[in-house]
Amino acid sequence: MGAGVSETIRVLLADDQRVVREGLATLLGLVAGVDVVGTAADGDEAVALARELRPDVVLMDLRMPNCDGVEATRRLRDLDADTRVLILTTYADDRSVIDALRAGARGYLTKDAGAEEIREALLQVVGGHAVIDPAVQHHLIDAIAGGEPSHADKADQQRHLPDGLTAREAEVLGLIAQGLSNAEIADRLVVSETTVKSHINHLFAKTGVRDRAQAVKYAYDHGLS
Repeated sequence: MGAGVSETIRVLLADDQRVVREGLATLLGLVAGVDVVGTAADGDEAVALARELRPDVVLMDLRMPNCDGVEATRRLRDLDADTRVLILTTYADDRSVIDALRAGARGYLTKDAGAEEIREALLQVVGGHAVIDPAVQHHLIDAIAGGEPSHADKADQQRHLPDGLTAREAEVLGLIAQGLSNAEIADRLVVSETTVKSHINHLFAKTGVRDRAQAVKYAYDHGLS
């Protein structure tokens, strides 16, 4: 993996949302010099397919069930230190950017990136360079300046949250319990409403709640309000 890269960049896509996964495969299939050799629905599948297909770059979503993008990147690095991973995610503001880079990711793009931006990022990563989307850079700087906790510290915090909730998902859940709307939560956290909706979708799936009323009850029952 990563050795003997040809003129055509062989890409493996990993994203848990089928419509996104298929859309990206179609989009990149139209880009000259890019060959999508496989797609994966979670990190476990991405690692297995990368071992089998040996792509030049794994284009990795950050938030996926079973095995997320950070853990999958770490496992790929352990399998082959030359593995090139380019994170592609909705979460420009996500503090997991630091963990993704620590895990061995060579680049970080948001899903707002166009085909040519992704193509250029793939070329840069294959060439041994790092790529950080401008939309992510200031969040990365803020996180570092603010003393971003280590992955080990976060993991310790995670063990105290129910149902595998992340700290940010628990924070969003607490704000829902306070009666805040998506727009108000986005304003409070200084993120987009799209990001808030994504966090809500993930926390609903993890906790098994079906609506905001159940989410409020869950938050109070678990001391997250």
